[in-house]
Amino acid sequence: MNFRKLDPAERLARIRRHTLVFRSRQRRPLFVRQAVQFVTLAVVIVIGLQFAHWVDGLMRGVGGGVRPPGVEGFLPISALISLRHWLLSGSYSMIHPAALAIFGLACLAALLLKKAFCSWLCPVGTVAEYLARMSHMVLRRRLKLPVWLDRSLRSLKYLLATYFVLAVFVQMAPRDVAIFLDSPYNKVADIKMLLFFTQMSPLTANVLAALVALSCLIPYFWCRYLCPYGAILGLLSLLSPLKVERRIPDCTACGRCAAVCPAFLDVDRKTRVADAECTGCLECVAQCPAPEALVVRAGRRRVRPVVFAAAVLLVFFGGIGVAKLAGRWRTEISQGEYLRRAQELDGPKYHHARGQVPAYGPDD
Repeated sequence: MNFRKLDPAERLARIRRHTLVFRSRQRRPLFVRQAVQFVTLAVVIVIGLQFAHWVDGLMRGVGGGVRPPGVEGFLPISALISLRHWLLSGSYSMIHPAALAIFGLACLAALLLKKAFCSWLCPVGTVAEYLARMSHMVLRRRLKLPVWLDRSLRSLKYLLATYFVLAVFVQMAPRDVAIFLDSPYNKVADIKMLLFFTQMSPLTANVLAALVALSCLIPYFWCRYLCPYGAILGLLSLLSPLKVERRIPDCTACGRCAAVCPAFLDVDRKTRVADAECTGCLECVAQCPAPEALVVRAGRRRVRPVVFAAAVLLVFFGGIGVAKLAGRWRTEISQGEYLRRAQELDGPKYHHARGQVPAYGPDD
C-alpha cells in the first residue's frame, strides 16, 4: 500500500515501528549462543592452523604434523557428491568421509532445530554476525535493502543451491560420481582449497574484500543472499517441529523481537514463525520482556534456550563422535600418498575440469 495514502494514525504507527526495528540500540546477544559460537570458532581456527602446518610440511616434502579431518567441513561439493554416491551404491566414500558427516549433521540439525547450524556453529555466520554488529555500532542503525531488491537477491542463494543439486543429482552419471570421488583432483581438494585462499589471485582478493565490505554495510550479506548451503538448510528447516510462537494476550507490542531478528522477520506481527530465513538464534525469545509472550515449542512442549543449546551440541558434536566410532571420520588416503600428490599439484590431472569428469588410469 502507498505510504502517502495511509491515514495519519497508521502512518505514524509505521514510522514508530520502523524507528524501533531499525534504529533501536544494539542489545547483547544470548549468552549461551555467544559462548557456543566463540568456542566453535576457536576450534575451527585451531583446525585451520593445524591443517596449514600440515600442508606446509607436504609442500616442502618432509611431511610431519597432523591432518585434522574437520577441515573437510569446507568441502561441501565433495560432500554432496559423496551423498549421491552413498544413496546410489550404499557405499560410504572414505576419501573425504568427514565432509559427508558434517554436511549430514548440519542437515539433521536443520530438520530438528531450524537453521541452528548457521546461527550457533557456522564460523562464517559468526563472522557475519559480528560484522553486522560492528556496522550497527558505527551507523547507529540496521540497514535493510528495499523489499523488491531484498527478495530478488535472496533468490540467488536458492538458484545457486538448485544449480549444485541438479549438477550432482541429475547431470552427473552414476559412473562419473564414482570416478570423481576417486579422482586425483578430489583427493587433494582440501589442499587446493587452502591454496585458493593462501595464494589467492587479485580477482579472488577483490571479491572477498567486496563481500566483507558489503557485509559491513548490509547485515549478513553472504548468508542472506549468496550462501547455497544456508538455502538448503533453510528449506529443510521448514520441516522442523520447533517453532517460535507468540502468545498475543501476553505480548506487550514492544517490538524488541523484530528489532533483534537477524533475518528481519516480523516476529512481532506473527503468531508462529515458520520461515526458511529463521536461523533459530532465539534472540527474539531472549530479548522479550514478557516471559510467556515468545516461546519455542516442539508441538505442545516448550523448549527453553538452554535445552535448545544442549540439543544443538548433542546433535552436532555427538554426531561427530558417532562418526568417529563408526570409522567414518578419517580419510583412507595415507600420509605417503598425500606427500606424493603434493609434489605433483601443478600437473594437469590436478587442475579443475570445469564440470567435466575426465578418465583416470590406475596409476593416477
